[in-house]
Amino acid sequence: MKPDELIKSVYDEMRRLAQVKLHEESPGHSLSATALVHEVWLKLADASVDWQDQNHFLRTAATAMRRILVDHARAKLAQKRGGGAARVELLDIDSPLPDAELLDLDSALNKLAELKPDHAKLIELRYFAGLTGDEAAEALGVSPATVDRMWRYARAWLMTEMKSN
Repeated sequence: MKPDELIKSVYDEMRRLAQVKLHEESPGHSLSATALVHEVWLKLADASVDWQDQNHFLRTAATAMRRILVDHARAKLAQKRGGGAARVELLDIDSPLPDAELLDLDSALNKLAELKPDHAKLIELRYFAGLTGDEAAEALGVSPATVDRMWRYARAWLMTEMKSN
């Protein structure tokens, strides 16, 4: 499937997901949903990928969205004097994260990806792209029950990992 065909078919969905995700971010976020979707599109347009279907595109878009948000958080922290924010205990990764914790989550998620790549992809789809459990199950090609089990495991693993740092 050509990228132009894919973007036309998923643009509205990506924009809706970006709006939901940015609404959850810290107040004063300077990215708009449209800007985030366009940045994702620019990253994916340059990729020489043979898109299999919309789910393949959405999985890749979720990763790109994660990278953009993490890069944005790094840049914001670099601009602050001292660059560090007070550490706040993470009770649930569904809640918005301050920039410093977003970077901690990114680091923990990279570790999880080494151990359980499908679990890390699920976190990207649910947390960074804002997909529901059923939508993520479809994107990953697994049952909703499997996604529920993966989600519980991945959340517990990430919370443990982030508390230990």
